[in-house]
Amino acid sequence: MSTAKYHLPKGTSADGPYDLLVTPESAGWGYSGLRILTLKPGEAHALSTAECEFLVLPLTGSCTVTTDGNTFELDGRTNVFASVTDFAYLPRESAATLSSASGGTFALPSARTERNGFPARYGRKEDVPVELRGAGACSRQVNNYCLPGTFDAEQLLVCEVLTPGGNWSSYPPHKHDEARPGAESELEEIYYFQIAGENGFGYQRVYGTDERPIDVLAEIRSGDTVLIPHGWHGPSVAAPGYDLYYLNVMAGPGQDRAWLICDDPAHGWVRSTWDSQDVDARLPFGEK
Repeated sequence: MSTAKYHLPKGTSADGPYDLLVTPESAGWGYSGLRILTLKPGEAHALSTAECEFLVLPLTGSCTVTTDGNTFELDGRTNVFASVTDFAYLPRESAATLSSASGGTFALPSARTERNGFPARYGRKEDVPVELRGAGACSRQVNNYCLPGTFDAEQLLVCEVLTPGGNWSSYPPHKHDEARPGAESELEEIYYFQIAGENGFGYQRVYGTDERPIDVLAEIRSGDTVLIPHGWHGPSVAAPGYDLYYLNVMAGPGQDRAWLICDDPAHGWVRSTWDSQDVDARLPFGEK
């Protein structure tokens, strides 16, 4: 399998107003999508959600979202390492306008869905659960924006992972590409990366099973994207000196909106070593 199909370097999947445009059609799958939109000061953008539900998630800057008689003022943040952010949810078959007085960059994760059971609404940053996972060199921070139990949606799952420089995250390698009740759910996944530091970089690994081969080892930089249609994924490696951020977007055909994973049995034992290690003192990011 060609790595080029799954690793999208910054700018190579830009389209029209979007710095990045990943749709189910462009990815060759059925559900998950992501757009990255940069607005200049005073600029506005019209978004039609069509057959997908969306989040509006500020990466930098603030914006106003107007839709169906509602106005949501998103305070946003200075950068992805500074804090969690507030956000907005847009249901299927809605029209919205995003405007920014001071400019900014905004992630628009999406999921194709046939249902339309939730209204447009505002997500407060104070309600976003921040979780510290792992320990030692596997310590990372997870901001759980739109997952089961944190924020209701039809099929969309969204979180952020922040990894201190020199650490590994998305580890042990895991997968979620087949429906096994209570054990694993079928989800397509997008990783969108930002890295602290002008010359920052990291690495992302994806590998398949004998039945469904895939082989990706990508050197990633700010603005890069990796698509994960199936297979084991991890680690996500932050080079020493360069903190690593990635936005995870997931969706799939399951109607119960579950996020169930299974570890690669060759490496799952690593979890047992965390009991004797402390969480990295550099976490959490932002205000201590």
